[in-house]
Amino acid sequence: MTDWSSTVELAGCNPNWKDNISSLLDDIEWSREIRPIVEKIRNGQRLDLTDGILLYNHTDLFEIGLLATCSKKSRFGDYVFFNSNVHINQTNVCVLSCKFCAFSRTKRSKDAYSLTIENYLDELEKYSKVVDEVHSVGGLHPDWDVDYYCELFAAVKSKFPHISIKALTAVEIKHLSKVSNVSIEEVFSKLINAGLDSLPGGGAEILNDKIRDIICYGKETSSEYIEIHRAAHKSGIPSNCTMLFGTIETTEDRLEHMFQIRSLADETSMVQCFVPYPFLPDSTRLPEAQLATSNEILRTIAISRLILDNVPHIKAYRMNIGDNLAELALNFGADDVDGTVGRESIMHLAGATSSLDYDKYQLGKLISDAGYIPIIRDTKYENFSHYAIKPPKRVRRLKMAS
Repeated sequence: MTDWSSTVELAGCNPNWKDNISSLLDDIEWSREIRPIVEKIRNGQRLDLTDGILLYNHTDLFEIGLLATCSKKSRFGDYVFFNSNVHINQTNVCVLSCKFCAFSRTKRSKDAYSLTIENYLDELEKYSKVVDEVHSVGGLHPDWDVDYYCELFAAVKSKFPHISIKALTAVEIKHLSKVSNVSIEEVFSKLINAGLDSLPGGGAEILNDKIRDIICYGKETSSEYIEIHRAAHKSGIPSNCTMLFGTIETTEDRLEHMFQIRSLADETSMVQCFVPYPFLPDSTRLPEAQLATSNEILRTIAISRLILDNVPHIKAYRMNIGDNLAELALNFGADDVDGTVGRESIMHLAGATSSLDYDKYQLGKLISDAGYIPIIRDTKYENFSHYAIKPPKRVRRLKMAS
């Protein structure tokens, strides 16, 4: 397990980052088109919709990346974060059938599965000596209520007390409230008492109900997503927030989504990380999707860093965008690459090809190769440790035949 004895003195984000950014901006000759935005950032003014559209339309992608990098470095210097975690998707049985989803199954599907608590613990035990977080999201199982998850989380904490539980999306919380006939607040009270530590933030898609009615009809509304995260924060647990882009949304829709997250973070100060990731088309049922190019992915990550001035971390979610693009994204405003993951189903069924067997060395090397210092963190960005890259022992070379 990670030794936090060499904890980095860094409370998640440099509180004086706004004072630091001017010197970084002064060292660069900015183009005429982007200077007004640079000046707003220098003066601590927030970017608005017009600024966001300009950034999306600006022809020089690398200048956008450079501006986002200045914003990132003002907060974290050359640090980039990762953690030791495993994803366990507890069930693919779901009462919904979202158009974009390649993961969900009905109870009668031949490849439907629902892990028992014993199954779940057996899976987690395989990784328990090398991880300190389990990330669990899944389908909306018609037979699982809040008490089932309380039993699951309590079992995890009993057997693996060192492992943080980051689990359940907003729509899963809504589903548990409905099937258990209790309030959202009571769901959180029960789950927190059982061991829930944080929310991963998935399922936000695009916070526009007209779009949601097309791509994920039946899920929580935009306001419900925000309200459920607000309730989590009031209950004392932080969350990430996500954005799925590249379906049928416009540039303005993406920006309005970011502004809603920014407003929530203003109110609660408990949105710890924003995770923008593109729709993956393989094996899914959304032929009208526009699909995001690599340019759009990097640009959206960079713009996220610039718009979300009150969210400490921006994640390059390598499970979705791949290792190569994730490494590039570290020079487009991202400061986090998630973790070791170990196993994952949702993104890979949708077409992701990212490696599932990365260890700390490989993640540290990805960060180092991008020109940054790898820092191991815990789930809540409260404990940090420098990661010294030590390559694995070399395999003895075979002698060449003479």
